[in-house]
Amino acid sequence: MSRTRGLSAAVVALAGLLSVVCPANAQPPTPSGDSSVDRGQYLATVGNCAGCHTAPGGQPMAGGLHLDSPYGTFITPNITPDADHGIGRWSDDDFWRAMHEGRRPDGSAMYPACPYTSYTHVERADIDALHAYLGQIPPAANDTPDHRLDWPYRYRSLLTVWQWLYFEPGGLADKPQQSPAWNRGRYLVEGLGHCNECHRARGRFGTLQSADDAPGAMIHGWYAPPLADPAQAGLQQWSIKDAAAFLKRGKADHAAMMGPMADVVFDSLQYWSDEDALAAATYLKSLPARDVESPVRLIRLSRDGQRAAMDQGRTLYGKHCADCHGDNGQGGDGAPALAGNRAVTLADPINVANMIRGGGFAPATEGNPQPYGMPPFHGFSDRELAALISYIRGSWGNQASPVTGTNLRR
Repeated sequence: MSRTRGLSAAVVALAGLLSVVCPANAQPPTPSGDSSVDRGQYLATVGNCAGCHTAPGGQPMAGGLHLDSPYGTFITPNITPDADHGIGRWSDDDFWRAMHEGRRPDGSAMYPACPYTSYTHVERADIDALHAYLGQIPPAANDTPDHRLDWPYRYRSLLTVWQWLYFEPGGLADKPQQSPAWNRGRYLVEGLGHCNECHRARGRFGTLQSADDAPGAMIHGWYAPPLADPAQAGLQQWSIKDAAAFLKRGKADHAAMMGPMADVVFDSLQYWSDEDALAAATYLKSLPARDVESPVRLIRLSRDGQRAAMDQGRTLYGKHCADCHGDNGQGGDGAPALAGNRAVTLADPINVANMIRGGGFAPATEGNPQPYGMPPFHGFSDRELAALISYIRGSWGNQASPVTGTNLRR
């Protein structure tokens, strides 16, 4: 970012900080206590229920959020205790069956856009506590419309066949050879935290790929990299303490949560107990490290093309980026380092392109109360943006492949 942009960047940073700190659905949960309701509130935060069931400007948990997907648009339901438009008539058994078996009270199958394929691992006592909490929040008479799905996905009757083929309800038995922290971490990550629902690619019929080296997935135009690859999103090379702090804080020296993941940290992860964050870090760190091949195939540049891109990118970086990120990508004054930053060296360059095009913030958390703001740069042509990204990906020890403008069109 150049010095001439300093004032505008400050304005962008202030406006963005206010929007991050003050959204309607960001409410610190009551710490887990003796009551089932208090416990349920904490569990709702762990599962980030409000993140999907609260529309922008809407009442918490009243549904109506539009989720675009390759299958059409899903519209999240109202899960407040309103008797006519929410789940106010649901019994504990009804709610358990929905979360554990993916079935509505009338017996019809639920779309796996609701991650019951992960929630099925959650214990009955926790599901009952979650239901108790939802029964105590203010009801909302918000009648959400039906999903707007493409053919043939709009036919709910086909979901019974889908569940028969691809879904088996069941819990997660503790592994006695592992520590209590590891077992708790697996329970959180694979269950209510439903991490793989975003970090693992899906097949044609919406099933999560089961291979250990499955690639990540695209979420709202951002790439959620696989948790098995330490070069992308894996925490295998971090200490458990540093990994837990990163999950709760959303920022480290050479890493920051951006895009949809920043929302997850802001709405959910920052409020996890220290014990649960350490448990999740323990489990994530233990995952077998895999070198996961990217589903994106970058167009190869000739040597002359690479040289021209690096020259153009160096000029653009010096003009627009060096004042904040440093001449050598070392970062400073709140701006993250780009040297050694795996977010800019991902095989898929779309995330760094999104950051440059649209700007953004790491989440505001107790450990990062005033996140540094990245202003948007809308004026770059596709070729200029690709050259700038290629320079960042190939400088200061970074060794990622150069990109072309075609690679950035999604």
